[in-house]
Amino acid sequence: MAAPPPPPRVCYVYSAEYVARCDALCKVPQRASMVHSLIGAYSLLEHMRVVKPKVASMEEMASFHTDAYLQHLQKVSEEGDDDHPESVEYGLGYDCPATEGIFDYAAAVGGATITAAQCLLDGKCQVAINWSGGWHHAKKDEASGFCYLNDAVLGILHLRQKFDRVLYVDLDLHHGDGVEDAFSFTSKVMTVSLHKFSPGFFPGTGDVTDVGLGKGRYYSVNVPIQDGIQDERYYQICEEVLKEAYAAFSPEAVVLQLGADTIAGDPMCSFNLTPVGIGRCLSYMLQWQLPTLVLGGARGLPSCQYCSLLDIFDWGHSGENLVL
Repeated sequence: MAAPPPPPRVCYVYSAEYVARCDALCKVPQRASMVHSLIGAYSLLEHMRVVKPKVASMEEMASFHTDAYLQHLQKVSEEGDDDHPESVEYGLGYDCPATEGIFDYAAAVGGATITAAQCLLDGKCQVAINWSGGWHHAKKDEASGFCYLNDAVLGILHLRQKFDRVLYVDLDLHHGDGVEDAFSFTSKVMTVSLHKFSPGFFPGTGDVTDVGLGKGRYYSVNVPIQDGIQDERYYQICEEVLKEAYAAFSPEAVVLQLGADTIAGDPMCSFNLTPVGIGRCLSYMLQWQLPTLVLGGARGLPSCQYCSLLDIFDWGHSGENLVL
């Protein structure tokens, strides 16, 4: 009898209900369905195990966020109250409007990332994807930069149930401040962020001198980059930094935030990368053969996320054929 085929190396967290809820977010309308449509159009679904996401419980969200913040977010979400006098205290307002249903959206995204992390804990795959995740600015008691719930932090905490050392790599245009803040005092999670850093640019943090605190000193790595960088130089920097981080930290699992606002043509008009350049960075990390949780980002172009998915399938991607 022939041996059964090996399980797919990739788990893709998806359901129609989840995509519909993510599509409704006013800051990135219809983006989730656009990404999923690209994945389906290129016949990639048949090469992945599609996993239906769970919704995060209040207890799971409270593993990072404060009860007071979660309760307030739930309250204004149910009432659709964008003018609640206490909302400013919790970062709710212009960047993070308290629209009706926003709590359910946050719980859905957080639950999807926890679902992806659980797939890695269970050994169902080597790479688990939540393209609608990666909301890296949210703090424990504050929404920030379009981010209401820090699903990246929740995913890392979930992976820590099994993996002693988790490496977080953030390739978004913006500094991954919320994730760095969450783990700035620990040596069990190393955060590496490549990002634009200039006066007045959000969130204003992530200088090269920001290296962590206490036991976490030197476990926060920040790589500030100026406007205009292109693929080749970006990849050189990324490879050099990650090579040293991997050697020094010896991670057991990786969480990767692939915000696509570094791509040339993005409305931010800052970096001049292409999906090929970002894909090379991803391929470099995949060759470590570690359990890897891949998240999207708060903003960016769906085409970059699709091209990154191609690199997940093709460990030696030629740009011509999809090699499984």
